[in-house]
Amino acid sequence: MSELIPLLTEIEQCTRCIADLPLGPRPVVRAAATSRLLIIGQAPGTKVHASGIPWDDASGQRLRQWLGVSNDVFYDDSKVAIMPMGFCYPGKGKSGDLPPRPECAPHWHAQLLGAMPNIRLTLLIGQYAQNYYLQDDYRNLSERVAHWRDFPDDFFALPHPSPRNQLWLKKHPWFEQEAIPALQQRIHRLLESTP
Repeated sequence: MSELIPLLTEIEQCTRCIADLPLGPRPVVRAAATSRLLIIGQAPGTKVHASGIPWDDASGQRLRQWLGVSNDVFYDDSKVAIMPMGFCYPGKGKSGDLPPRPECAPHWHAQLLGAMPNIRLTLLIGQYAQNYYLQDDYRNLSERVAHWRDFPDDFFALPHPSPRNQLWLKKHPWFEQEAIPALQQRIHRLLESTP
């Protein structure tokens, strides 16, 4: 725990890409040495930037439904860590938010992972997290998520739970019929067990 607290303080004060952040730096990360579930998403949106609370939006509501956990469990750092690919809001692009800033993951992720020895399951949400952490032969996110059974027990690939992904969910009904119940069982077992 002692090495994580100064690391989180350092992250909170990070200004590595300040010149490229339209709303300025406001790193959004949650972690504890006892965390067992790690959620790696993209980057905070404007609502999360404003509140400082990760997944504090419609995407977060859907994600908690997928995981089958309450707000209290989701925001309990002793159980759940949240470490996006980019810690700050990256700005607006032509079709939604810009990609996560490329500086965060290479600089901070290994340090954070080293300070969280109890992580047993990592959820890789969206293409940026999956492309960074998974070395596989799948051509795209849909293929990768479809092969959720083929990944090691410590990883689970998910599409982004954004309301913008309604069409993807309609085209892939197996995701909510098969993958989500299996994920909920794993998370329930994981969070109910003791480290």
